[in-house]
Amino acid sequence: MSERLRNFPISFFAVVMGLAGAAIAWQRTESLWEWNTFTGSALFWLSGLIFLFIFILYATKSLLYTGEIKKEFKNITKLSFFPTITISLLLLSIAAMTLYPSFSQVIWVLGTIGHFFFSVTVISIWIRHPSLEINHISPAWFIPVVGNILVPIAGVTFAPAEISWFFFSIGMIFWISLFTILLYRLIFHNPLPERLLPTLFIMIAPPAVGFIAYVKLTGTVDSMARILYYVALFVFMLMIPQLRMLSRIKYYLSWWAYTFPMAALTIATILMYHYNQMIFFRYLALVLLIILSTVMILLGFMTLAAMKNKNICIED
Repeated sequence: MSERLRNFPISFFAVVMGLAGAAIAWQRTESLWEWNTFTGSALFWLSGLIFLFIFILYATKSLLYTGEIKKEFKNITKLSFFPTITISLLLLSIAAMTLYPSFSQVIWVLGTIGHFFFSVTVISIWIRHPSLEINHISPAWFIPVVGNILVPIAGVTFAPAEISWFFFSIGMIFWISLFTILLYRLIFHNPLPERLLPTLFIMIAPPAVGFIAYVKLTGTVDSMARILYYVALFVFMLMIPQLRMLSRIKYYLSWWAYTFPMAALTIATILMYHYNQMIFFRYLALVLLIILSTVMILLGFMTLAAMKNKNICIED
């Protein structure tokens, strides 16, 4: 058990991101279709409890195996997953807004401050790193900077609008910059390692979350909002031909990268329907939710099986 704790990965927080994103997607769907399933509330509690469990385990690892934490932080790929801690807090804050507003505001503040710290730290490491190469970049690099786009979704309620615009601006500009570099790397250089192939789905998240945040900030679906939404929808379509390739790789914890981007696109589609009332988006959101829920259930069983067979928390 001590060996498994020593190898407990920071990427486990991606599980919380997927569950919390699914909780929000179910909450919005229940409101849209006037369902009383309480699935959204149940997923919120589940994601919150799993966050506490993972946080306690990782905090224990940091006390007992400080050197391992430093090794993860120095690993240029694993470095990008440290902000999943604060992104999880921001997502839990959004999921808790209607259920527990005061609690939601507290964890939003913690998540916002923490994510600002991680953004500055990670970007500084990228700038100062002596030996970064183009093959080091992967879609996981979006996590530290694009997580800033999540801040306005609850931030428009909890703080002055300028704070939300500040974080939205950081996330959007750095997303465009990193997306350009990533596309160049994917087309002209070596393919992603098998372990990181599922992170291709992360490319759906920035424009989808950007659409949600932009609409929250402006209160309208204008031309800019439509560009963001349709880019997210196109990237999702672009991922469909890749499923044959992705289905051949063995299970890694990185498979949870499928979940949050799908949840973000589902929520964005529901928001799109609210503003234009096109029946197409109403049913598209339902289809996306069914896909998301199916993937979540499968990943849940696969993760439990991998834990039972000791295929997780082993040395890389």
